Amino acid sequence: MDIVIGTAGHIDHGKTSLVKSLTGVDADRLPEEKQRGITIDLGFAELDLGDLHVGFVDVPGHERFVKNMLAGASGIDLVVLVVAADEGVMPQTREHFEICRLLNVPSGFVVLTKSDLVDAETLELANMDVAELVDGSFLEVAPVITFSSRTGSGTNEVITAIRETAATIARVEDERVLRLPIDRSFSVRGFGAVVTGTLVSGKIAEGDELELMPTGKKVRVRGLQTHGKQVGSARAGQRTAVNLAGIDHANIERGMTLCENGALQPTQVIDARIEVLASSRSGIRSRQRVRVHIGTAEVLARVNVLNAAGSITPGDSDLVQLRLESPIVAVPGERFIIRSYSPQVTIAGGIVIDAMAARHRRKDLDDVRKRLLSLVESGLDAAIQVTTIIETAGQNATTIDDLRVRTGIRREHLDELVAAMLKKGSVVAAGEYLMYADIYRDLSASAIKAVTDFHRQQPLERGIGLESLRDKVAKHTPSPFFKHLLATLEAENKLIAESDTVRLANHRSEFSPAERQVRDRLSEIYRAAGFEVPRLEDALTAAATGLGLKPEQTRTVFKTFLNSGEIVKVTDEFYFLRSEIDRLIAMLKAHAEKGADRTIDVPRFKEIAGVSRKYAIPLLEYFDRERITRRAGDKRIIL
Repeated sequence: MDIVIGTAGHIDHGKTSLVKSLTGVDADRLPEEKQRGITIDLGFAELDLGDLHVGFVDVPGHERFVKNMLAGASGIDLVVLVVAADEGVMPQTREHFEICRLLNVPSGFVVLTKSDLVDAETLELANMDVAELVDGSFLEVAPVITFSSRTGSGTNEVITAIRETAATIARVEDERVLRLPIDRSFSVRGFGAVVTGTLVSGKIAEGDELELMPTGKKVRVRGLQTHGKQVGSARAGQRTAVNLAGIDHANIERGMTLCENGALQPTQVIDARIEVLASSRSGIRSRQRVRVHIGTAEVLARVNVLNAAGSITPGDSDLVQLRLESPIVAVPGERFIIRSYSPQVTIAGGIVIDAMAARHRRKDLDDVRKRLLSLVESGLDAAIQVTTIIETAGQNATTIDDLRVRTGIRREHLDELVAAMLKKGSVVAAGEYLMYADIYRDLSASAIKAVTDFHRQQPLERGIGLESLRDKVAKHTPSPFFKHLLATLEAENKLIAESDTVRLANHRSEFSPAERQVRDRLSEIYRAAGFEVPRLEDALTAAATGLGLKPEQTRTVFKTFLNSGEIVKVTDEFYFLRSEIDRLIAMLKAHAEKGADRTIDVPRFKEIAGVSRKYAIPLLEYFDRERITRRAGDKRIIL
């Protein structure tokens, strides 16, 4: 089993000495740390207990370096709270303890160091001090071990506590995509860039192609180390060193994250639930500028409190939206710490609910709160997250890839969740797109209503235009879903889509007596005209004379005539009966078959058709478009 232990406590309370006593490694690696005798940055050490491999993250205790402590606190499995027996609980002891509590560190224990410097009464006072601090917390019943790095007293007890506490850590199936928040970066001669961090989710293997986020830079895993040994792969929960190809060490910073290719996207807007510390002087209010520590990153942000008051009082919890000043990557369920902008003091901690949130409007606040609280109450259950995202996407629909970016859940696990939803009928799929079933049903009802309304307003029209229907009911719906909708309604015999129009399956155009008379007159006008048809306006006026119809009614009748295919548009002014056009095509074919020369010019065409140039030119251009003829200079070739 592999676990990561973080130390926590006030400056000079013996955290580094404790780690050295257990591992033989001095975690103070920087020359300045040696000179000043304090831990400034993160230190790392390994302890092999046979069946248990322990990675230690030794964090600085000085208040000026809490941000470095926070970079190491992410991803730890248990905390060793170190308290010097000769000083007891101090300000940074309290802050480190609150940070671990807010980060939801699952377990740990307390070590009273420097026990050789105090008498029994002072040691008892230190025990009482610790008991008061951890009362009601995750460390309330944790062991409190007396230890001295000078004499070695308590070393075996600490190792026993590590084993017993580690045994309580339950490793659940890892359903998240690969993420390794980077806490250190350096260069090794002959190997290049190396990064270290705790692999918080997923698996990483030599040769993997990954992304360095939030930059999106593609990198390749050249080599891996865990516990100081070369390995072919590493799994969640392990302290891991990764040798990267494709990037220079100078382009890597603490706070970046190694991720599975294409699995996550940078974000600058996060919905979260936070708890404000009771020790915070003024709580948190909207528009407040704060420092957010998430993973190994520190980023400035503005808070938008999602309640009517626009504030959260000390000791209370509520929903907020964090608008970050720099991009990061995050996933739902990830814990973070909020510190005040200045002076830098820990004031709150929280959990990410939606890592790719949209900015909320005040009028939508009640619905937003209901949705976010529902997710929190579910424990950010994966199935509920996925359902919520699909539902809130509405008619826009979403995709599996979108779900992976929004949730950080591995593709194969998402496929299983979506398959179950499709089987249950709560979700509808069209190609790669997914839509909530209730919204799909509403969309179907809207489409039927729009077509019905169109028929009521335009009873003689064949149907509503396809694009017009989409604009009315599915303007933001992906094209595959709109096509799926029409196909489904056709299969249910509710709508019929014909080329570029859609009609009700039972719709039939019905004319009034006057409209039927216009239709008959138009047919007769064009039949009598042959190839020398009147202009459209003249034909419409002649057909409607004495019938009392409005011009738009006459045009509607003409549209039905045109839609029936009995009449053909040659130009905006000239229309011909289909039968007359077919007769003229036959005459051209007959002319072409009379001799070897299949060409014809305008004069010859006028002679064959018996028309003037006024009609000859539009007809020839129409035949060119319809590929009956092809222009060749001043002549046409009859095809």
